[in-house]
Amino acid sequence: MPEQALLESDAYADRIRDVLASRTSEDGGADGGADAARQLWRALGSAGVLRDLYLPAASREPIMLSPCLSKLEALLTALDSSCPMGLTLSVCVQVATIIPALSAAVPGSPARRTQASALAGEVVGAFAATDAGAAGSDLTALTTAVAVQDTVLRLTGGKRWIVNATIADYAVVLARHRPGPHFTSFTQVLVPTRSPGVRAEAACTSLLAGSGVGHLRFSGVELGRDHVIGRTGQGLPSFADQAATERVAGALWANALARRVLSATYEHLNGRILGGRRLWDNDAIRQRFARSLLEQQRLQALCRRPYPPGASRSQQLLSAMLVKAAAATSLEAVLADCAQLEGAEGFRDDGLQLLRAEAAMFAIAGGTTETMLAGIADHAADLLRTP
Repeated sequence: MPEQALLESDAYADRIRDVLASRTSEDGGADGGADAARQLWRALGSAGVLRDLYLPAASREPIMLSPCLSKLEALLTALDSSCPMGLTLSVCVQVATIIPALSAAVPGSPARRTQASALAGEVVGAFAATDAGAAGSDLTALTTAVAVQDTVLRLTGGKRWIVNATIADYAVVLARHRPGPHFTSFTQVLVPTRSPGVRAEAACTSLLAGSGVGHLRFSGVELGRDHVIGRTGQGLPSFADQAATERVAGALWANALARRVLSATYEHLNGRILGGRRLWDNDAIRQRFARSLLEQQRLQALCRRPYPPGASRSQQLLSAMLVKAAAATSLEAVLADCAQLEGAEGFRDDGLQLLRAEAAMFAIAGGTTETMLAGIADHAADLLRTP
């Protein structure tokens, strides 16, 4: 990373830590309560952290295609060190997926106005892609439909396991506007969640507290035609670009999480005495720890340059699949080893066994590891030809 960019990222990280420290001192802690995600989002927005995530140092206009990856890493690392996973997830989805998605909208449209409010921390968003009528890995089979008329949209269907569903002011909804699996059959729509016909239901889970994860139902929701985000028929290509950014963001977060857990486990092994010796002095334990450390370092190396220089769009999509698959498998290996090395301590209410359960989402959200591997296999010849 160039020196100037490094300095900017360090200064950005300092601002985030100030926001988190102030928030903790004001409310007594960064818990996962019902309002915690909204409060965190508001604090980040009012401090300019959200807007500056997309801005080069001397520019007045946001570059919204994707966040600055070095600043995104700083944000997710700081959140991971201070907040429950559910709160970090709530922020991650918005900065990596939802705010970029709104960029495709026409200037002056409801979506662009919503984007400005979101960057200020005034409204919370949800990204509703996973469909109630189809498997999560088969978006072209989704049944949520939008009838596009001259001046009116009519939305019907449902979405499941949506982050921020129960706390969102608006949702970006992927829906089909005509039958068939062709990639031009899908459109993204901005849906204010207070619109008549929108119903949110909390998911039946105690994991990822604060993420507002739940299900959304749309029963004949009527909206103005100006609530289409971008052009009709461009929903799926736009979603692919947004998913690529989300996958890289997830890998950056997974790397920060793995590094944090390894650091804590290292301290545990050096402080725990067995038979008059530190656990760290046991060669078998050292080797097992080193194996996990190697996994984290491999993931970190991928995260340092997720996209090849001058990569085409197709290469960026492939690189995002590679880094996401690596993040899921490496994190799973690290948490499994560290939880075993911590023994009974891992079963505390805030222990590694619970963290392992919550971190299983890295192998599912944004595309399952199996789906990523299938996509990677499709490009095997290209990957093997590339120096």
